[in-house]
Amino acid sequence: MRVLMTGGGTGGHVNPAIAIADTIREKEPDSEIAFVGTSHGIENKLVPQAGYPLYHIEIRGLRRSLSLENLKTAFLTVKAVREGERLIRDFQPDIVIGTGGYACYPILRAATLKHVPTILHEANAMPGVAVRMLEPFVTRVFLNFDESREHLHHPEKAVRIGNPLRMRQDAVTREEARALLEIENYRSFVLSCGGSMGAEPINWAVLDMMKRYGTERPDILFVHASGKLEYEPTRERFLSDGLDRFPNLVLLEYIDDMPIRMAAADCVVSRSGSMTLSELALLGRASVLIPSPHVTDNHQYKNAKVLSDRGAALLLEESALTGDSLWEAVSGLLDDPDRRHGMENAVKELAVTDAGEKIYEECLRLIGRK
Repeated sequence: MRVLMTGGGTGGHVNPAIAIADTIREKEPDSEIAFVGTSHGIENKLVPQAGYPLYHIEIRGLRRSLSLENLKTAFLTVKAVREGERLIRDFQPDIVIGTGGYACYPILRAATLKHVPTILHEANAMPGVAVRMLEPFVTRVFLNFDESREHLHHPEKAVRIGNPLRMRQDAVTREEARALLEIENYRSFVLSCGGSMGAEPINWAVLDMMKRYGTERPDILFVHASGKLEYEPTRERFLSDGLDRFPNLVLLEYIDDMPIRMAAADCVVSRSGSMTLSELALLGRASVLIPSPHVTDNHQYKNAKVLSDRGAALLLEESALTGDSLWEAVSGLLDDPDRRHGMENAVKELAVTDAGEKIYEECLRLIGRK
């Protein structure tokens, strides 16, 4: 099978694409799979690491306000679609699969113009601009949330299949993860982060909360990742507040072994990107979600609202975020096992473990193979 994958800009778009590609490569090791993205997105790091070639197309997103820059964006989009048609002609894919973000628009639109079968995956509860623009033309639309369907003009094309993940459900149990991390002596484990780059409001609230966990709850391990851009100021305050003297408080810049840490956790505090929520569902972890208010269409809030409405997570908006409000949310879950376990069971109901398999099977149908 010859496959072009496209979608970039953030890990939430790139990682599902890599998960799909890995499934196809596992099923058919002789498949030819390549990615198409921009020269400046995170795909330039993640795709080569995963062992796939990456082609570049020059494209950028529309501004949400009226701007002369949007005229240049429109010109680049037309040019990018023509470049996409050239890539289609040269690579000769059997199918083109996109996972959202403006980077996926040119190659998917070009594929539809060349009558190549296309699949579009939307990971967020609110479909993005590129997905809404491509929806009339692509062959299939796969959704992570059922709630996305109400925002589509062609819901007959849409099927909820979940979010393709690189994480495996059976990789490690909570007990095995705690043993690997050598943290069995702690009664509970709280894991928090505000994204790979960091979020100052979350960092400051977590540090305020950590003071109480250091003095009042030494039986609870609290690990926080500040993010790359925010690490130095956060570490400076962590040290100035004397938090480094408490062995149950740990500050990191970035968590490289997130699957293990998340598997070991009793409660996770995080943003509400689609990949994070899918991982929480896969592992069945209780969480306090703090949506970023700075994303397009406020999609993180809408993601978190889907879970909170089902009792599968606590939603805490950044405007209400303080050390005290976060303490109440997290401690309320840790000190009420029945409530926490109910949340774990509720979020597990949202998990889909075979999204990659379903997409592979649809690929076979669309290209006329069994």
